[in-house]
Amino acid sequence: MRFRPVPLAAAIAMVLHPMSSLAAGQQDSNQKNNTEDNNIERIEVVGKYTVSRSIDTATGLGLTLRETPQSVSLITDERIKDQHLNTVMDAVNNTVGVSAAETDNVRNSFYARGFRIDSYQIDGVPTSWSLGGDSGETVADVSIYQRIEFVRGATGLLTGVGDPSASINLVRKHADSTDLTGYVNVAAGRWNKKQVTADVASGLNASGSLRGRLVAKVHDSETHVDYLEENKETLYGVFEADLTPDTLLRVGGSYQHNDPHGATWGALPTFFSDGTETNWEWSKTTGADWTRWESTNTNYFLNFNHTFGNGWQLVANYNRLDYKKDSKLLYVYGSLDKETGAGLNAQRYRSVGESEQNAYDIQLKGQYQAFGQQHDLVIGALYSEQDAYAVTFDPIGGDMSGGFDRVDVDNFYQWTDLQEPQWSSTESPGEDLSTEQKGFYAATRLSLTDAFKVIVGGRVSSWDRQGVSYGTVTDYGDSGVFIPYAGVLYDINEQHRLYASYTEIFKPQNSKNADGEFLDPLEGSSTEIGLKSTFLNDRLHTSLALFQIEQDNLAVRDPDFIPTPEQQNAYYPAQGTESKGFEFEVVGQPVDGWNISAGYSQYKAEDAAGNEVNTDNPDKQIKLFTTYQFIDQLPALTVGGGVNWQNEIYQMGTNPGTGEAYRFEQESYALVNLMARYQLAEHMNLQLNVANLFDKKYISQVGFFSSYRYGTPRNVTLSFNYDF
Repeated sequence: MRFRPVPLAAAIAMVLHPMSSLAAGQQDSNQKNNTEDNNIERIEVVGKYTVSRSIDTATGLGLTLRETPQSVSLITDERIKDQHLNTVMDAVNNTVGVSAAETDNVRNSFYARGFRIDSYQIDGVPTSWSLGGDSGETVADVSIYQRIEFVRGATGLLTGVGDPSASINLVRKHADSTDLTGYVNVAAGRWNKKQVTADVASGLNASGSLRGRLVAKVHDSETHVDYLEENKETLYGVFEADLTPDTLLRVGGSYQHNDPHGATWGALPTFFSDGTETNWEWSKTTGADWTRWESTNTNYFLNFNHTFGNGWQLVANYNRLDYKKDSKLLYVYGSLDKETGAGLNAQRYRSVGESEQNAYDIQLKGQYQAFGQQHDLVIGALYSEQDAYAVTFDPIGGDMSGGFDRVDVDNFYQWTDLQEPQWSSTESPGEDLSTEQKGFYAATRLSLTDAFKVIVGGRVSSWDRQGVSYGTVTDYGDSGVFIPYAGVLYDINEQHRLYASYTEIFKPQNSKNADGEFLDPLEGSSTEIGLKSTFLNDRLHTSLALFQIEQDNLAVRDPDFIPTPEQQNAYYPAQGTESKGFEFEVVGQPVDGWNISAGYSQYKAEDAAGNEVNTDNPDKQIKLFTTYQFIDQLPALTVGGGVNWQNEIYQMGTNPGTGEAYRFEQESYALVNLMARYQLAEHMNLQLNVANLFDKKYISQVGFFSSYRYGTPRNVTLSFNYDF
C-alpha cells in the first residue's frame, strides 16, 4: 500500500504541531509492528535529508544524532542537489538556527544563537578560517562534500577553546563504491550561467580493496551586479585502501580556484551628505572591471583507521591547507552629494598573500564494561599550526599623504571613470602571523541504566597568535585552559529521549576596540536541554532545544566608530551578555516520496544592562524545504519548494549628514524557492530551480553602518543530470 500525496499545508501543520499530527499514524504503525515477526531486522527509513549513522562533530564518541546531547542539523548531498546549492554560504542560509551576513563578494560571517561562528572542521579535524575569511572559505564549493553538519552551542571539547555559537563540519565524499557509479550534471541559468559537475567512483582492483573517487566542477557566470563575473574550478580526488579487513587508509586532495572579476571591497554608501538615505539599483557596485579577489585553496589529507580485535578504534588524521589570494580592490568612503555624485574617495588596494596550515589529530575510542553495563570512551589529541603572510603594493603616482592611497571619485553616478592605476613593484608589509593551537581531550558515556546515560569529558587547550598585521603587533592567546563538558540523556520510551548538556566558554578573540587594541577573551558557559523524538517507525525525527548562554567580553560593534581603510570596524566588550532561546526542527520522510526539513529558531541576546546585542543578526528564523515525488500518479515527477523567513535586523549609529542617532534596518522578509525534476529516462533527469521566486529586494547585511549590500534577485537554473 502506498500513501497518498500530502499537500504543503499539511507539511506546515506537521511542523507546528508534530505530536498531534503524527499520533494517529504512529498508533497505526505500532499496531502493525506488533503483529510482525519480532525476528525481522528493523530498517531505518529516515529519508534524504538526514542520516542514521554516527557523527563525531560534538563529542568524538561516534554518536548518532539522537544520542548527541546538542542540537544538530544536516545538509545532505541529496539536499544540496535538490536545492542546487553551490557554496558553504548557501548551506548556511538554508540551515535551521544559523544565519549569514555578506561583507562583500568573498568575505561572509556566520552566526548562531546570537554569536559569530569562528570554527569549522573538515572530516572532524578542527581547522581555522583565514583572517576575515578573505581566502574564500565561506564561498567554497560544496560539491566535494557528502554532507555538512551543524552542531549548535559550544563545542569546546573538539574545536578551539570553546565557541558559544556552533561548529560546522564539512564531511568529504568517500571512495566507498566497488562498482562504477557517478553522475554528470550540466546546468545553465540566469546571467549567462554555465556549470558542469562530474562525480565518478569505482573499485580499482578485482577484490574492491582499492577504490577511488573523482569530483570535478567548472562554474562560469555573469551576475546581477555591474562588472561582477564568477569563475570557479573545483577538483577533488580520493583513494581508499583496505590494508587489512580491519585497517583503512584514505589519501586525497582537493583544489578550489575562485576568480571573481569586478569584485568589491566593502559595499554601497548608506547616506547622502544631507543625511537622506540612499536607495541604489540592484546592479550598483563599488567595484570596477579591473578589480579582482582571486583565491586558491589546495587541501591534502590522510586518514588512518584501524579496528582492534576488541572493537576499539585508532583514528589518525593529517590535514594540510594552502591558501593563496591575489586581489586588486577599491574601498569607497566619504560624503556623497546627492545632486552631483561628488564627495566620495576611494582607496586603491593591491595585495598578494598566502597561508599554510598543518593539522594533526589522533584519537582512540571504544567500549568497556563496568558495573554490568557497557560504556563508551574516547581520548585524543590535536595540534595545528597556521602561518599567514601578505604584502601590499602601492599605486604609482597615488596620494599617500594619509598613510594609504586616496583618490577622489569625481562622480559616483559615472563610476566607470575610475581606472586601474599602475602598481609599484615594491612590497609593503601587510600580514605576518602565526597561529598555533593544541588540545588534549577525553570523554566517556556512562550507561547508568539502559535508559539513562551520562557523558562527561573535558579538554585542555592552548591557542596562540603572534606576528604583525598591517603595522599592528599581534600577540594574544592562552595556554592550559581547561574546558569541561557534560551531557545527560534519558529515554522516556523508545520514541522520546530527553537530554541536557553543559560546557564552558573561553575564547581569545581578534576583535579590536576603537583604539586598535584587542579585546579580552570571551568567558562564560553554555547550557542546553531538549527532547529528541522519532515517529512513524523512525521515518520522521523531531528535536526541541532550549538553551542559555552567558558570557563576558562579547565583541559588539561600536556604533559611533567611523570606518577607515586601516580599520573598518571597532568593537566594545559587552559584559554580562546572556542569550536565551529555543529551536525546533523536524526532518525525515513521513510517507513514501515525501521528504521534509523544517525548523524554527528564536533567541534574545542582551547585555547586563538589558541592551540588545548583535542586532544585525536575525533572532527569529523559519527554514522550510520539502519535496514530493508522485509515486502513484506520475513517478517521473518530483516537485518541491521552501521558504526562508527572518525577522527584522538593525544597526544603531549616527547619521553622518545630520549628526543625529539613526537606526538602519532591514524589515522582516521571506525568500521562496521552488524546484521540479522530471525523470526523462532511467538514468536521465531534467531539473528546474527558482530561487527568490518573488524577486524580493533585501539587504543582506547591515553590520557596516556606513555601507550595505543587496541580496540576490530571482535566479533560475535549469540542469540536466545523467547518473550511472
